[in-house]
Amino acid sequence: MTGYVLLLIAAMTIAAYVIGRRTGSRIWAGPDGAAMHSLPGYHGAFVAAWVGIPALILVLFWLFLQGPIIDQLLIASFPDSLTDGASGSEVQLLVSEVKNVAAGRMFKEPTLEIAAAAERYLRWSEIARWAMIVVAFAVMLLALAIARTKLGPRFHARNAFERVLSGLMIFCAIVAIVTTIGIVASLVFEASRFFSMVPIAEFLFGISWEPQIALREDQVAGQGAFGAIPVFTGTLLIAVLAMLVATPIGLFTAIYLVEYANDRVRGIVKPILEILAGVPTVVYGFFAVLTVAPAVRQAGGLIGLSVSPNSALAAGAVMGIMIIPFISSLSDDALSAVPRSLRDGSLAMGATPGETMIKVLLPAALPGIVGGVLLGVSRAIGETMIVVMAAGLIATLTINPIDSVTTVTVQIVTLLIGDTEFDSPKTLAAFALGLMLFIVTLCLNVVALQIVRKYREKYD
Repeated sequence: MTGYVLLLIAAMTIAAYVIGRRTGSRIWAGPDGAAMHSLPGYHGAFVAAWVGIPALILVLFWLFLQGPIIDQLLIASFPDSLTDGASGSEVQLLVSEVKNVAAGRMFKEPTLEIAAAAERYLRWSEIARWAMIVVAFAVMLLALAIARTKLGPRFHARNAFERVLSGLMIFCAIVAIVTTIGIVASLVFEASRFFSMVPIAEFLFGISWEPQIALREDQVAGQGAFGAIPVFTGTLLIAVLAMLVATPIGLFTAIYLVEYANDRVRGIVKPILEILAGVPTVVYGFFAVLTVAPAVRQAGGLIGLSVSPNSALAAGAVMGIMIIPFISSLSDDALSAVPRSLRDGSLAMGATPGETMIKVLLPAALPGIVGGVLLGVSRAIGETMIVVMAAGLIATLTINPIDSVTTVTVQIVTLLIGDTEFDSPKTLAAFALGLMLFIVTLCLNVVALQIVRKYREKYD
């Protein structure tokens, strides 16, 4: 149904543009055409913006609020026999069961109360969808009528349309800001709940990570240990290994393509490098676990080393290959953006191409190169699939690259897999790890901006 609403909005927007343009064309061809301020196309764009944008915003807000409102109505309609003494999580499970029954996903015969609630849910959802269509269509007709009355010879349609676009861009910026604030607020809120159960000092400085705790009274499990040092160490170890592979290869590749390769070689090598950036990470994971990890074990066996089946070295090496295009592409662009006069002046003074690259081009392009490297670091810290498949899930406090380790992102995924309740330290630990990952990434971005500003002022 949502797709049909969007098609209706698109059709009405196109029709509004045609109507507005035709109205502008008639004015242009009339006796007042000489005094017309804006071209007919701006009249059509103004009417189309008035028709399409409010309707689209209305539909988005409607879809955002429809689910929670129907859920609250559904909870209020439950008989007391279902909700008496039930916790918030249990009530949400009932709502999920009703939705599954309404969608036909039934593993057993539902009770009469659940079946009746499912019928109500379907009926209310259908009413809400049709109401959304009717309201959106009415809003578009009203906006079309109002916008069309504004058209005239001296109407500043171009200025009005540009104001609409400016407002739309401001709205998009506000949405981005509010989304970021919401993400940070959710992380901080859930992490604070975790730290109310687990001391922050234990989390930051503990050396044992065993988040498996008993969630039910009849479940056998440990007491749980939430020292995140092994998780942070594993993340740092794999990121360092990845950057040791990606940074020199990516940088030297960029130097070769910019300074030494001819156009034919550059036209072949650069697209091949860009293909690496489009390979799904799960494919890199398959490559790591099926090819690189066995090769690392065999190489270690030849020199008498006992290599873990899942090792940080295998994951870091493959992750480094994945990051090469990011560093190479950004370094290539940074080196290519250096003014030609700097290169020609250095060569005219008798410097060799190698000396020119080291003493002129690399310092001038340093902001872009550092930005590419830090982008690669952020990519390495946030990677999940390769680590899951090639490095393992066990948090081991080690800096030995041939041992099995885990990372922050892998633990976040592991903690949130399956049916979870957000009232236990095990589940809330994922938000604490996410908050720390966010802080680390933010610090890296701040450092990158400071370096870029410093050297940009020097070489501009």
